[in-house]
Amino acid sequence: MSPRSRNRHIWFSIVLVLGLLLSAGRAGAASDDNGGSDSPPAEKPPTLAEALDLPSIPNARCLKCHNDEDEKTSERDDGTVIDIFVDRERFEHSVHGKQPCVGCHNTVKKAIHETPLPKSIGCIACHLKSAELQYGSTDPEYRRLDVVLSQIDGYMASVHARPNLLDQSKTNATCYDCHDGHNIGTVGSAARAEHRGRIHEVCGRCHEEQKETYATSVHGTAVIEKQNAGSAICSDCHTPHNIDSPEQTKVKLAITENCGSCHQKQVETYEKSYHGQVVRLGYTHTAKCYDCHGSHGIMDVDDPASKVHPNNRLETCRQCHEDAPEGFLGFHAHGDANDFENYPEMWIAARFMEFLIVAVFLFFWTHMLLWIYREWRERREGKGYRPDPDNPPQVYFRRFGGGWRLAHGVLAIAVMVLVLTGTAVLFAEQAWAQYVMNLLGGPKVAAVIHRVAAVTFATVFFGHLIVVIINIVRAGKGFRWFGPTSMVPNWQDIRDIGAMFKWFLGMAPRPKFDRWSYWEKFDYWAPFWGMMIIGLSGLMLWFPTVTASFLPGWVFNIATIVHAEEAILAAVFLFTVHYFNVHFRPEKWPMDIVMATGAVPLEEFKHEHALEYERLEASGELEKFLIKPPTERARRAGRKVTGWMIIIGLILAGLVLKGYFDVLSGH
Repeated sequence: MSPRSRNRHIWFSIVLVLGLLLSAGRAGAASDDNGGSDSPPAEKPPTLAEALDLPSIPNARCLKCHNDEDEKTSERDDGTVIDIFVDRERFEHSVHGKQPCVGCHNTVKKAIHETPLPKSIGCIACHLKSAELQYGSTDPEYRRLDVVLSQIDGYMASVHARPNLLDQSKTNATCYDCHDGHNIGTVGSAARAEHRGRIHEVCGRCHEEQKETYATSVHGTAVIEKQNAGSAICSDCHTPHNIDSPEQTKVKLAITENCGSCHQKQVETYEKSYHGQVVRLGYTHTAKCYDCHGSHGIMDVDDPASKVHPNNRLETCRQCHEDAPEGFLGFHAHGDANDFENYPEMWIAARFMEFLIVAVFLFFWTHMLLWIYREWRERREGKGYRPDPDNPPQVYFRRFGGGWRLAHGVLAIAVMVLVLTGTAVLFAEQAWAQYVMNLLGGPKVAAVIHRVAAVTFATVFFGHLIVVIINIVRAGKGFRWFGPTSMVPNWQDIRDIGAMFKWFLGMAPRPKFDRWSYWEKFDYWAPFWGMMIIGLSGLMLWFPTVTASFLPGWVFNIATIVHAEEAILAAVFLFTVHYFNVHFRPEKWPMDIVMATGAVPLEEFKHEHALEYERLEASGELEKFLIKPPTERARRAGRKVTGWMIIIGLILAGLVLKGYFDVLSGH
């Protein structure tokens, strides 16, 4: 082959290869465009009109007739005049502007139709189908459609979707009774604002009396006369779609909550009152916003026609409190304990109780932590009381008789019930509070339980006082008010506190105590303070008519504060400090069952109350108090009862502390 011929073959081969490569590239590109050579071309999703099998009638064809300014109405066979005019510009800028007319007017099968057609507008079917077609789409329009679906659910469960009592073939209200389908404005549009400004007219087509009352109210005049779009309209209170009878519990609760959309501060203070707390727990047979202020006819508080005007307020209170005296007028329904300028007495009471809580726990929790540290150090050094597990004690000292143990048990149960039922109301916003209320049968039942527990506590408390007085009288001159067996605090207790802190800090040996140590005396006298503060304030709130007959109404605000804060103090003290003193310090861990069995091992008694042991031994009276060990069955029962009391108390302390700190943090 000649060189020239060989060159021609080479160039021919190169061109052939390049041609094949280019062909393959084009084929690959075509294959990619079609989703792969083995895949058919992707189908374009159907439009709404195609999915609903709608006739192909363009909107422009409909608007040729229905946009005629000279023919805005038509008359049905029954004489009903209907509006057939559609403003083209408004419709095209509305949320339905891109939707086919025949999507809603689904009885229209051809452009020229009988005049007029029966009303048949399938709002729900159309929206459901649109959502189905766009399911999973990231288009913002779909997310908005999702809101519409939730509104459909609300409407279907509402009173408007139910059959009309006068004509069972019709519902009470349809979508198009409230919405102008040709002019539903987009969010933030002028059309949306315009619709909001005339919603009272829309609702008033059926609710004429309410519309007339609303028009004269502080809300109505703001909307109608002052064009204030921010003032409350019908749907702000009743909701737009989930509308039901105002007699329904859920509606009463919803309306009360909806008031807070505008009146946030007022609702916050309301929810701190007993009325607001039980409403928050689902109880509606108490004062709600509209019970005091009215509903459709709410007037400014300074208006003489207002239900809460000073001249009318007592009559308003008497709707629930039939015999309410004039003292009720001083009650601050929206009193704010953080507002010294307007509510100084509430501010002072709240700050005092806060100071008391901080002071008590600062001292006793410090005392507790130092005690843990010192006992831990001494146990490492082999000091302190340690029972020998291989040689159980054979002699016990009787500390408490059966009557006192029974009283202690009843008192403990009453306190736990009071804490549970009381703090569930106090911290009504907590999820556990709602659960507790449901478990107890609701706030009304819980209130009865709370008061029964309070009466039980008071009965035991005053019953014990009677027994103490009888014992003092029997002792006669032999009783020493500040003697070693007396519960009355004395100067020795002050010296013992100082000596105890020296021991905590390793500066002195542990002090010796007689029958009652200073912390036992504090535990004993604490209920006296609690009974006075919690008991008196509770009685004032329980019998408001009697209270207001002698005292001004603002004492209810003070009583509410001190009742709640003192209850928190008492509960947390009992289930932390008292539990530590009795059960949780290293020498007692995990529990002390003396209140179950009434007795302690003699060696433990010698360690805890050395002065009493020495005094009784010196007087020869020790033998009177020595008994055999409780049976194993009694000890086992004591551990079970005490263990459950500890567990329940710790749970209650946790719930109270969670609620308290959530309130402090603003949650």
